[in-house]
Amino acid sequence: MNEQILPESFAGLSPELVLDAVDSCGMYCDGRLLALNSYENRVYQVALDDQAPVIAKFYRPQRWSDPAILEEHQFVQELVAQEIPVVPALEGANGETLRQFLGYRFALFARQSGRAPEIGDAATLEWLGRFIGRIHAVGAIKPYQHRPAIDINTFGVEPRNWLLQHDFIPPDLLQAYQSVSQQALDGVARCYDRAGDVALIRLHGDCHMGNVLWLDTGDQAGPHFVDFDDSRMGPGIQDLWMLLSGSRQEMQSQLTDILVGYEDFFEFEPRQLYLVEALRTLRLLHYSTWLAQRWTDPAFTTAFPWFNTQRYWQDRILELREQVALMDEPPLWPV
Repeated sequence: MNEQILPESFAGLSPELVLDAVDSCGMYCDGRLLALNSYENRVYQVALDDQAPVIAKFYRPQRWSDPAILEEHQFVQELVAQEIPVVPALEGANGETLRQFLGYRFALFARQSGRAPEIGDAATLEWLGRFIGRIHAVGAIKPYQHRPAIDINTFGVEPRNWLLQHDFIPPDLLQAYQSVSQQALDGVARCYDRAGDVALIRLHGDCHMGNVLWLDTGDQAGPHFVDFDDSRMGPGIQDLWMLLSGSRQEMQSQLTDILVGYEDFFEFEPRQLYLVEALRTLRLLHYSTWLAQRWTDPAFTTAFPWFNTQRYWQDRILELREQVALMDEPPLWPV
């Protein structure tokens, strides 16, 4: 029997518990349960009697505080109020969006279908830009109080320090990693110095193509933004650079198309272009530590078998060396 305490892991999150948790919200399951592709949290599609399925997201224990989760829910509700296509947490009978069952915290969402956007299409990128601009216009109204910012400390210094204090990097590569990661942080600092005082706003935070679903027909045709779980304070370019790919020329063209739509609703500070490679570098540093900190979770050892191998750390060292060079190159456009 599950103890009535806050769990430290997902070990006790059985299929029966998931179904019972959804049942406890007055939504009666028909027994069908589909685990969806998520590692940070546990996410399931739950079939209901005589209703459309719902998505149940069980939050990773010990990650976010309740106030941090609730203010993310509130931000998404603010976007819904402005008719921006996002997927909010469903409210319970008393208006609650964060629910608990046997110590596990979870939220329910309507199922949203869609395909990946066509990033090679200028009209699609402009459409994406318009809605990201609208998200940022709402995000700039007020700050988060309980969520940290994406910056050199939270995504660079702190993850690097944690990693160096634990036994993940092979001893023969440790000195090389220490050196190149410090060079990378120095490069990030130079990029931030060039950018100057850039405004921080509430962001999606993880706005890659996997978190954008595209509908081709109907009243809701176009992009739908999902999974604001990584939403934080940060510079607006954070939600734009992850949409860029390919050669420098291709990224310049993609960013041009995105900003055509974006600036219809929110002003873009060109100085943020100094931060594109810096933010990419911080994401790389943060990602390795994110994997390491969750390595006791069986889902991670199964999904990422290549992590913590000699080859993995060799590749990360080479990757950071490349980023050190890229951060000293001119921005995508003259600033």
